[in-house]
Amino acid sequence: MNAAANFESLGLQLPPAPAPKGVYKPLLIVDKLVYVSGHGPVLPDGTLLHGKAGQDVNADGAKLAAQQVGLTILSTLISQLGSLNRIKRVIKILGMVNAVPDFGKHPFVINGCSELFVKIWGPDNGVGVRSAVGMGSLPDDITVEIEAVFELED
Repeated sequence: MNAAANFESLGLQLPPAPAPKGVYKPLLIVDKLVYVSGHGPVLPDGTLLHGKAGQDVNADGAKLAAQQVGLTILSTLISQLGSLNRIKRVIKILGMVNAVPDFGKHPFVINGCSELFVKIWGPDNGVGVRSAVGMGSLPDDITVEIEAVFELED
């Protein structure tokens, strides 16, 4: 199966692709790389998931927020590229978790996005390099923000 079919088989609902909330592009293509700006957890109704991990949201809830960010990134890829099939592989994910200082499960949280991408592009092409870090705050008090880099198909 291809990436679009893999996504369809999951039965998940995409949120609307968010419009930029500042002076930036949702994604930029340079040669064969697709750089995706930081995205938050947009729900299908267009609202955002909010809250600080370790205070308002537990690790499992934050992981679900990271999966929702992954879905939001997919929505942007489809809106800008036309199909997930244009993406060959995941290159890099930078995951930022809005967390209290003693929260230490950032990698677990960002797995919510990484595991989604593996289901779409497979264990070889769906896993890239990754960073998972904690932040004292994120825009609009969102729980997770993720930016990503992908490689285009030939």
